[in-house]
Amino acid sequence: MKSEKLNRLGKLALNSALVAGISSLLASGMVSAQEIKIALIAGKTGALEAYAKETETGFTMGLEYLSGGKMEINGRKIKVIVKDDQSKPDLGRTLLAEAYGDDKVDIAVGTSSSGSAIAMLPVAEEYKKILIVEPAVADAITGEKWNRYIFRTSRNSMQDGLAAASTIKAGGSIAFLAQDYAFGRDGVKAAKEALTAVGAKAKIVHEEYAAQNTSDFTAAAQRIFEALKDKPEPRVLQIIWAGANPMSKLADMKPERYGITLAPGGNILPVMKTWKSFVGTQGTIYYYYDFPKNKMNDWLVAEHTKRYKTPPDFFTAGGFSAASAVYTALSKAKSSDTEKLISSMEGMEFDTPKGKMSFRKEDHQAMQAMYHFRIKKDQKNEWDLLELVREIPASELPVPIKNKR
Repeated sequence: MKSEKLNRLGKLALNSALVAGISSLLASGMVSAQEIKIALIAGKTGALEAYAKETETGFTMGLEYLSGGKMEINGRKIKVIVKDDQSKPDLGRTLLAEAYGDDKVDIAVGTSSSGSAIAMLPVAEEYKKILIVEPAVADAITGEKWNRYIFRTSRNSMQDGLAAASTIKAGGSIAFLAQDYAFGRDGVKAAKEALTAVGAKAKIVHEEYAAQNTSDFTAAAQRIFEALKDKPEPRVLQIIWAGANPMSKLADMKPERYGITLAPGGNILPVMKTWKSFVGTQGTIYYYYDFPKNKMNDWLVAEHTKRYKTPPDFFTAGGFSAASAVYTALSKAKSSDTEKLISSMEGMEFDTPKGKMSFRKEDHQAMQAMYHFRIKKDQKNEWDLLELVREIPASELPVPIKNKR
């Protein structure tokens, strides 16, 4: 009996020593809580390189702002693993599998190209891990290709289309010029559906698709001008294009000879800077640094301008929004468990530089405002490009649910 008692006392002493030792290590910082690993996949080389770099900058700044500079969530340090898919679908799929399988990331964000994003969706389902899509736009991502592990902070093609349609409700004639891949074709399809949804009286008379690397738009422009020139006014050429926008080249061909007005979608600042001669031209945009008025955007504009000597851009805000979704979800769930995250994220509201967004429960699309802009006449500096005509609230953008949930 005495021997058993001594053994028990010995074990208690050993356990106490172990606890004391671990506590001492934790206090000294030698042992830390498990990291939260986040994969950020972006097309850092290729046609969408500029978009990817902005996304990465915005994502990093978003985590910094939300964590008060600590770069941790729920006491766990954040580790971001950045991967370049070069906007190639096969590579995007491989890198996401690598992130989930080898890197053991808790959650993933990406990517720049709609084609690559669509290829990544089944990987998230296979590994049963969350993928937050940013900044890819194709409707199919939260439509027919969607699965329950997919959330999207970026706007979709239909939100673009509904915003543009809200500015063209009157009669007239419309032609489209778009890129010949998922983003462009999805964009035209959504724009046509949106015109019907808002009861627009304008007629669509032509659709023109060109390769992503097209540099000579002469033949395409001639076909568009021929289709529009005798149709009822106003005659509008709507441009749906990612990357180097062809608006300046189209303008050089003087569409005004035929009473044709160009209607661009928003783009990154270096592209829009080339539009200064198109004073009064109107369009719609996802984000422009001077439009939203809130504390988060104020910080982003001030801090980005201080660090990079330019205001934040289109995709910088998108990356920041994705970071906010990640941070809010993990904070709310108090866990990186996938099912707990899904439960927390469905219907979740979160702050972004654009204001409040919320993930719609049915398809996990972020519902958000858009902006109707006009190119300024009096521009105070090289980045003072647009004036706000109207903020288009999410309530005026009735995006249809297209998945098969």
